[in-house]
Amino acid sequence: MRIGELSRRTGASRRSLRYYEEQGLLESTRSASGQRHYSEEHVERVGLIRAFLAAGVSSTAIADMIPCMKRPSVDEARRAARTMARERARLTSTVESLRVSMNSLEELMETNRRYLAEHS
Repeated sequence: MRIGELSRRTGASRRSLRYYEEQGLLESTRSASGQRHYSEEHVERVGLIRAFLAAGVSSTAIADMIPCMKRPSVDEARRAARTMARERARLTSTVESLRVSMNSLEELMETNRRYLAEHS
């Protein structure tokens, strides 16, 4: 499939897809005229990349993790495992911070509801 179809199927802009290639997150083949071509597996890969980016994982960290999927080797797997563990710890910390914020917001909302019930 060409870049426009991959963009439509994944919701990623063409510009984002080109950026993913520049960062080594995505690989395409080229036609004789230089057009990018992607396979069906790229749809899932772009979804994974977008999910990681949305979670705050850097493109550098994603690039460190992806080679273990494309070209498995012991060295790549070890490097990827270190990156994955670091990112999991960072995401766990972020989730905990979000839970604390959510609990605080819920307490504030309850205080506000009680105030409104008493003064309305």
